[in-house]
Parts: sequence; C-alpha cells; structure tokens
Amino acid sequence: MQPPSVLFILPSSSYRIADFVEAADTLGVEMLVATEGHQTLAATMGDRLVPIDLCDDQTAADRIVAAAKLRRIDAIVPVDDQGVVAAAIASSKLGLTHNPAAAVAATRNKSTLRHKVGAAVRQPAFNVAGPRADFSELGRTLGYPLVAKPLSMSASVGVIRANDEEALGRAVDTIRNIVTAGGADPNEPILIEQYVPGSEVSIDGLIHEGEWTTLAIFDKPDPMEGPHFEETLFVTPSRHPPEVVSEIEAVAAAAVAAVGLRTGAVHAEMRIKGSDVVLLELAARTIGGLCGRALRFGLTSTPIEQLIIRNALGEDIRNIRRESSASGVAMLPVPRQGTLLEIGGVEAARSVANITAVDITARPGDAVRPLPYDGTYLGFVFAKAAGPDEVEAALRTATQTLSIDIE
Repeated sequence: MQPPSVLFILPSSSYRIADFVEAADTLGVEMLVATEGHQTLAATMGDRLVPIDLCDDQTAADRIVAAAKLRRIDAIVPVDDQGVVAAAIASSKLGLTHNPAAAVAATRNKSTLRHKVGAAVRQPAFNVAGPRADFSELGRTLGYPLVAKPLSMSASVGVIRANDEEALGRAVDTIRNIVTAGGADPNEPILIEQYVPGSEVSIDGLIHEGEWTTLAIFDKPDPMEGPHFEETLFVTPSRHPPEVVSEIEAVAAAAVAAVGLRTGAVHAEMRIKGSDVVLLELAARTIGGLCGRALRFGLTSTPIEQLIIRNALGEDIRNIRRESSASGVAMLPVPRQGTLLEIGGVEAARSVANITAVDITARPGDAVRPLPYDGTYLGFVFAKAAGPDEVEAALRTATQTLSIDIE
C-alpha cells in the first residue's frame, strides 16, 4: 500500500520548513513541496518540488494541478498565509478537502474579513479609507485612539496606533511607504479602526468537516498598547476565568463559521475588554514563527504539524488535547534597524530552570528592521513547567540574560 502524498505550500522565508519535513517523515507521508526559489529544497526534493509564484494564486494553483497529473496528491497544506488561496483553488480542482477560495481570501484582506464576520462577533468599529479619504473626519467619527492597518499584510507589519489626527497622518504615510516597498499599490485602501484596550490572547484550532476544535489559548502577558505591536510572551493555558475562556472559543467558532472556513488550521487574535471578547484578526493557518514548538498534544507529545497533516488527510483529531503541563514561548523582536552583530547570553538563557530551548533564527550580518517595517524576529525561547506562572517567570528570566548587538 502506497503512503499518502501531501503537497505543502511553503514560502521560502517560512520558519516552519524543518518542522513539517520532520512531521511528514514521522508519519510516513510522501512530501511534495510547492515553493518559490528555495535552493535547499530544490536540491533535496528533486521531482517532488513544484516551482510556483506565490504572488499569483491562480497560476500557482494551475501548476499544482498540473503536478498532480505526474504524482498523486492526497491533500494540500498551506503552511503560511501566502499559500491559502492557491491551496483552496487547487484542492477544489483536484476534488480534495478544501476551504472555499472566497473564505480564505477573506482572511488575507482585513477589510473583507471585517465585512464577512459582520455582526457574528464583536469587532472594533472601523472604516476603510481610500487615497482621497478625509482622515480628519474619520478620526472624529470613530474616535481616538485609532489603529491604522494595510489590508493585505500580516505579522503586525504596518499596524500603527494613532492617538490624534497628526499621528494618524504620519501612520498613513508610513503605511503607504511600507506597501510601496512591498511591491503593492501605494494607493490601496487602509483599514482604520478603533483601538481596543485590554489584555490580548491568541487561539489556535483545527476545523474538521466544519466543526471547530480548540488546540490552545495563549495569554500575552506583556501589554500591547502601541504605537507598534511587537509580540513577546505567549503562555498557555490561559489564566483567564473559565467563562472568558469559553467565550474566546465561542468567538473563534462563530468567526470561522461567518467567514465560511470548513477545514484546516486557524489562528485568531482577540482582546479582552471588560467582559467582552473582541476579535482582532483571523488567519487560515497556525500560530506563526516557531511558536508552534511550544505546543504538544496527547500522551505522546505529538507536535502540532503532525495534527495538521492528519487533519488534512481526513483523520478526525477532535478528541486530542494539549499535554497537561503549561508551556510558552518568548519571541525576540528587533529593537532597532541595522546590522545584527551578535546575540549574547544564549547559553545562560538555556540554563535557566524550565527553559527547554533557545532558537536564534537571525544570523550575524543580517540586516534587520523592527516593526512596523518588518515582522521577522531574532529568535524564540521556549519553556515548560507545571503552571503558566512558572513558564512566564522562566521566559522573563531567560530573555533578560540575552544581549542584542546591532550596528
């Protein structure tokens, strides 16, 4: 009997390549990869590599469909945001389990997402501003503070808080420069929405035949008040009261249903404002970066990548639960623009009690830029302990031992 064959859409910049390769090997799955210009993968995958342009969803999908005439494909897994639309189109043409293309496209455009979700859950009040918009009027109508966002970027790139009209004007100019540098239309609309105060959480889940299953809820104990929104600590399980946790799960499930997602991984960001849970973002993928390494499931400590593959192949994993211990990850934001010279104190950080790994992803000589210009991080620190308080304490101690030298 032949092993199942899964095609992964992997941007060359993805942090997740090694983790998905390991998961496929462990499960005995034949791995095909659709990507753009990844030299290492091209050398190792041979005819199992499908070159695609991730900026052209329809053409990328056509290339995948053509590849399926030469090699059997049982499922398609988009690893990051860039591949979700191409995966939906190709899977539909091949008769594979898939999300509607319109649903995943909505998760790639912040304006479309806001309108699709509508009144299904609480969202910030918002408006979509074109190049000739009266931002003074928008500010008066929505009320400060506001948050300005480019429609199609992720990882908090271009997301800027503005406390008054002058700051909003600067934010819009900055976003237009970022969008232009990314090769998009500098006059594309910008989402302007009310800033939501309160603590922030993220939730990850899997959808099987339209039914939501929560994998983990992460608290973000550091305040995220702007003007830019660097993510730092993620700790699970959540320390919010059970009724709030239940509401977080209900909001995620309702938003997924409103958008029309039917299968695969979902990651959402929310704010807890008093007794209200407010949806900020929804993506048809798992948590970004290497943060997924903070999650293990079942008695065998199964990594999340294996669950994603098994779910894509039609296995019902709704009964699996996260391991009983608490865990978390500290992301290392770029503090300023320049050339990275060195990150010191790594071994000292690894020796901190309850720290399980320190993975530095940036390399000396790398040109680095902070948010809102770039959403990459310098590395990730992982911890595991009996409870979330111990995890948070370990992550704070470990990150304080690190020194970042940027020229």
